[in-house]
Amino acid sequence: MSKEDELQSDKFQPTPHLSTKHHMAIPWHDFFTNDNFTPAKEANLVERAAIVGRIGLMMLSYGTGAWRVRDSMNIIARKLKMTCSVDIGLVSLEYTCMDAHHSYTQALSLPTTGVNTTKLSYMEQFVQDFDEHGDTMTIGDIHARLENITHSRGKYAPYQVGLAAALACSAFVFLLGGGPVEMVCSFIGAGLGNYVRRKMRDRHITMFAGISVAVAVACLSYLLALTILQFGFNVSSRHEAGYIGAMLFVIPGFPFITSGLDLSKLDMRSGLERLAYAALIVVVATLVGWVVAMAVNLRPENFPHLALTPLVYMLLRLPASFCGVFGFSIMFNSTPKMAALAGIIGAVANTTRLELVDLAHIPAGPAAFVGAMIAGLLAWIVKRKVRYPQISITVPSIVIMVPGLYMYRAMYNIGLTSISVGALWLTKALLIVIFLPLGLIAARIITDTKWRHNG
Repeated sequence: MSKEDELQSDKFQPTPHLSTKHHMAIPWHDFFTNDNFTPAKEANLVERAAIVGRIGLMMLSYGTGAWRVRDSMNIIARKLKMTCSVDIGLVSLEYTCMDAHHSYTQALSLPTTGVNTTKLSYMEQFVQDFDEHGDTMTIGDIHARLENITHSRGKYAPYQVGLAAALACSAFVFLLGGGPVEMVCSFIGAGLGNYVRRKMRDRHITMFAGISVAVAVACLSYLLALTILQFGFNVSSRHEAGYIGAMLFVIPGFPFITSGLDLSKLDMRSGLERLAYAALIVVVATLVGWVVAMAVNLRPENFPHLALTPLVYMLLRLPASFCGVFGFSIMFNSTPKMAALAGIIGAVANTTRLELVDLAHIPAGPAAFVGAMIAGLLAWIVKRKVRYPQISITVPSIVIMVPGLYMYRAMYNIGLTSISVGALWLTKALLIVIFLPLGLIAARIITDTKWRHNG
């Protein structure tokens, strides 16, 4: 802040907060008056800057990347006759707004991070509307609309999110080579595991505890279901390897992908923080899975071979990929229509990737690049027809390509001090994780003029 007169506004009277929470809520109402008559562009610098900061923080909290957050803040700032410069991380941003005579700097942070594609769609629609009609919008109108988005409830209850994870993980297991037994047990394990994680998240339980308990519940539920099938239907114990699929709902595909997108735009802070966050979740989840597996004697062996012809396998991969992407999209709070569109794109892109590996013998990394680029190009076509954020369709459609199985097997073997085997699985996983965002980046360079240029 460069001028005291901007800070001495009678409208800015911070309210004392008595909450003992570690992260204090931001009292946005202290930054503005509920003025439904004065256009926002005529407000003082503090009020205009607060609008820009609030919109940026909301975009960040819904899981989008730094480039989209910055672009949205710039659109709002230009409409409000300001210049904005912002530094963005995973859960915080620091920005400065400047007009002809003054500047105002704020540092804002979030208590945690997550993904909410429906709210992200609302925000992108708001930014587009503001870009078209911001000249006539008042401060009261703006904050009332932002309040409605902030307090809009999630679309799905915990049991529905659990069912979405069950659907996604059972489809994931088939795509990895599992059969009906692994799919049924994974459905039960992933459903119960994600239901528990959602209930813990609703109670604001810390991330480590939520992931640990959810993974443990998923693995043990898989084992219980398999045991029941063994005693009731004489199922072989060879199907125990599918327990890995039951815990794949915790794999942080969204931050993995967005970290690569941020790094490609030289948003190094955001990209590296997202990458570290995703790696932290993978380490915690795989370590807990390994400990549980050791305790109950589960082993990640190869799946029993399925006697399917290549044509039948390809035809089954299409609906399995659709179900996997659809389930993950619902976990991200997408609308059913948004999830279905992502599922269709994912079915085409992921099936193409798998067929390139099996039939053309292309290495998994380059095949992942092709699959991700196809998803990006299809999402661009879909976005021209419907007004959904492109990231809300592209990222869920390739999350199913994130090699959670490889990551777990790497940690499992490293835990057993089989370093060479663990390093082999880790290398395979890293190559795919690197190529996936590169495919999306290539698609964005081809289709998006703003993304294509540095300026």
